[in-house]
Amino acid sequence: MNKEFESALAALDGLQDGMTIMVGGFGLVGAPLTLIDALCEHGASDLTIISNNLGEPGGKGLSRLLGLGRIRRAIGSYFTSNPEVVAAVERGELSVTLLPQGTLAEAIRAGGAGLGGFFTPVGAGTLLAEGKEQREIGGRLHVLEAPLTADFALVRARTADAYGNLHYARTQQNFNPAMASAARVTVAEVDDVVPVGALDPEAVHTPHVFVSRLTRARTLITDVKSVQEMLK
Repeated sequence: MNKEFESALAALDGLQDGMTIMVGGFGLVGAPLTLIDALCEHGASDLTIISNNLGEPGGKGLSRLLGLGRIRRAIGSYFTSNPEVVAAVERGELSVTLLPQGTLAEAIRAGGAGLGGFFTPVGAGTLLAEGKEQREIGGRLHVLEAPLTADFALVRARTADAYGNLHYARTQQNFNPAMASAARVTVAEVDDVVPVGALDPEAVHTPHVFVSRLTRARTLITDVKSVQEMLK
C-alpha cells in the first residue's frame, strides 16, 4: 500500500476545527515546515497544538499559524523563546500549559504506549504540580503526569518507504518518533520515498503501522548557512 499523497494539503484530509495536533521539531529544527504551511492553508481553527515551542518570530514555522489566530491552546516547554507567543498570552488570545521538556517527551511517549500516566519528581511541590496528584516515592515527592495523545501528528523524517517505515536524521529524532506513535492519524513529511525493501531494517526508527500518510518536503536543508537564511 502506497501511503504517499500528492500534496501536503491533501495529506491533511479529515483535519477539523477544535482538534489536537502534535507537531515535531524544536523551533524550526527537525520541524515539518511543509506540513505546517499546509496547515495554515487548510484553514482549521480553534486548535490545540502540542509542540516543544511555537516556531520563531516573524511568522516562521508554527508562529505563522499563531499569527493567523488559529491556535487556541498550546502544550509545550519553551514558549518564551518566541515573543509573539508571550504577547498572544498577555492579550488573552492563547492559553498555554507548560511542561518541563523531559516531562513533555515522556508524556507523549506514554500516550503512544497506552499508559495511564507516570510519576516524576520533576515539578513536584511547585506551581506546575497544582491540581495534580502527588505522592512520596522512595522518600522523594513525585507528581502524577497524564499521557498526551492527539488527533493528528505532523512529523518530519529524512526517508520513508512506500509503506511508511520512517528513518530520521540528526535533530529529526527529537520529538518526531514519539509523536508518530501517539496520534490517531500520523502524517510524515519526508525528503525521499524509496521502494519497499530499500530501507535497511536496522535504519527504521518508526514502523509503518504508526504512519498513516506521507508527503514530500519542499526543500532539503543540509547546511548551517541554509538555516541561517531561513532565520533572517
